[in-house]
Amino acid sequence: MNKFSGLWRINHIIQFQQIRLGHRMRGKPPIFCRSIKERLDEINYKDELYTTRIDIGFPPEKKSSSSARADRLEQMKKVKNDKNLEQLARKGKLEIDMDQAKKDWLASLGPQHKKQIAEHYAIYEHLYGEGFFIPHLNLDIFYDLKDGNCLPVYYGNVIKPAEALESPIVSFESDGNTLWTLALTNLDGHLKESDKEYVHWLIANIPGNSIEKGDVIADYLRPFPLKGTGYHRYAFVLYKQDGRVSYDLPKITSSSPLEDRTFSTRDWYKKHQDNITPIGLAFYQTDWDASVKDFFHKTLNQKEPIYEYDFPEPYIKPQVWFPLRQPFNLYMDKYRDPKQINKEYLLRKLKNEDPFSTPPPPLKFPNAQYMPTNMPSWLKLHERKIRLRWGRVNDV
Repeated sequence: MNKFSGLWRINHIIQFQQIRLGHRMRGKPPIFCRSIKERLDEINYKDELYTTRIDIGFPPEKKSSSSARADRLEQMKKVKNDKNLEQLARKGKLEIDMDQAKKDWLASLGPQHKKQIAEHYAIYEHLYGEGFFIPHLNLDIFYDLKDGNCLPVYYGNVIKPAEALESPIVSFESDGNTLWTLALTNLDGHLKESDKEYVHWLIANIPGNSIEKGDVIADYLRPFPLKGTGYHRYAFVLYKQDGRVSYDLPKITSSSPLEDRTFSTRDWYKKHQDNITPIGLAFYQTDWDASVKDFFHKTLNQKEPIYEYDFPEPYIKPQVWFPLRQPFNLYMDKYRDPKQINKEYLLRKLKNEDPFSTPPPPLKFPNAQYMPTNMPSWLKLHERKIRLRWGRVNDV
């Protein structure tokens, strides 16, 4: 190999290997690396087929911007001309009609706020996949607690299973010439298929707002969130029908097996989307209580499934002769029988207990009580915990 070929080889190696201050830099040189923008685009890539959102509901009412601006200016002018409002607000005596405020909210930003809350709880994603709708029609849903009080269903509030044993009271604004479908499904509680739901209530061909006159396809079933699975979402969706609809679903009664209630809102809506359109939404969350156990044992006649976290046993290093910088008693307790340790703590706790006399008052200043100078450090720490009532002795 001649001199020129050797120089060419060295230059070729330096071109592909960056050397800086005598250190070889890892990775490809900048001329061959992807830019930060290219890497971020690759990480954040989303397939449009699965991320494109589709509005399956009714379009909002179109209002001219000029008329809306005029209404807003007129309202502001009316408020500014009323001199008593500021004085009442300053003195904390300004009263607001909450019913009128709710009507104004529902007529303006209410539907958009409901949509944002539903997206936060992934209601649309787990009901329709890529579909969503704006709930223009307000749903008033109440559970009767049988004590003169009613528990409303809003947008994610918590309702216990014992508070939702019977079907709720549902009302909405409608004339007598329209037909509706009301569906209640559990998005998180299927026992066997994670991508399926349970239909807890399904009523079709509701004339006006008379729920009791509709065709009940699935009788109401109380919520039964499983123990250890956290909060479950139960969603009420109101659909407006173009005409009378026959869903060709078998009648589900309160005595039907739980498997008959397996449901998929997306597939069901995809089949009937030409005849129904979602327009109303309300949902709540619920978690386990003692009434769920009775439901499984007495209604479903089966053992209640319970989910728990199975934590692995903690790793303990092999024991050594001289543990450095570790309290002697705590170190030895790691290798002893926990039952024996609890027994010792219990005996120590009951040693000075007398059922016929009052217990001695606790030390007023525990840390100010001197300990023997020849006491080991691990024993001093142990006595200090007892005086301050710290540690596992309080758990026995």
